[in-house]
Amino acid sequence: MIHTYKLDGIHCASCIGRVQEALQDVEGVKKVAVSLTPQEAVVSMAHHIDTAVLDKAVRKAGAYSLTDEVQVIDTMGVNHSAQKIDVMTSSTNVPDALAEPSVTTYKPLLIILAFILGVTALVELRMGTFDWMRAMGTFMAGFFLTFSFFKLLDINGFASSYRMYDIVAKAIPGYGFAYPFIELALGASYLTGFNPVLTNWVTLVVMSVSLIGVVQSVLDKRKIRCACLGSVFNLPMTTVTIVEDSLMIGMAAVMLAML
Repeated sequence: MIHTYKLDGIHCASCIGRVQEALQDVEGVKKVAVSLTPQEAVVSMAHHIDTAVLDKAVRKAGAYSLTDEVQVIDTMGVNHSAQKIDVMTSSTNVPDALAEPSVTTYKPLLIILAFILGVTALVELRMGTFDWMRAMGTFMAGFFLTFSFFKLLDINGFASSYRMYDIVAKAIPGYGFAYPFIELALGASYLTGFNPVLTNWVTLVVMSVSLIGVVQSVLDKRKIRCACLGSVFNLPMTTVTIVEDSLMIGMAAVMLAML
């Protein structure tokens, strides 16, 4: 069953991350999507969960509140304006209110990657000859520096979103706050050519560990926010995130092999 609830107190992307994480931790909740405009939470659940239970969860996350659902979607896709209606559905027939996004969802990410590729191409053009090692180093420097910038714009929001799926951040909450600085250091290392062997090994380990949580979330079909661009953009966690992390792992491995 899928219920849509009214929320109050949501003011920013960081709030969205905290409320979504709080609801996701409630027993019986399968998927959660929280929006700022309107302030609503779409909750897919395995069985009926009392509104008071969900409200208690979000109140623990901060100065937020959750009230009775706006609508309930049944197996036939019919919306019922209701208060506390319990509609039992089969998981195979539940309309996915949190469906896979379209390509336009990733417009910010695609533009950023295009800029990084463009800068890399301009560097190679200026050098007069194309060098794969130099090009990959420039690309990875641009990637880490840019992505760390967006994470640092709202480090609390990033840490909250990242903790929802990263295996290390779940066990060590402080890791979510340190991660943007790790990316920043990696970007600076690629840009300056500092100890290439160490830099690539750190990239390989950090991105591989990050990939584990991403793969688990995608396989579990959890509809949660991807923290790759921090809390500035509301990007969903999909196979695109797997490709993104795998690309960095592959490039680091290639550079190690070529050293």
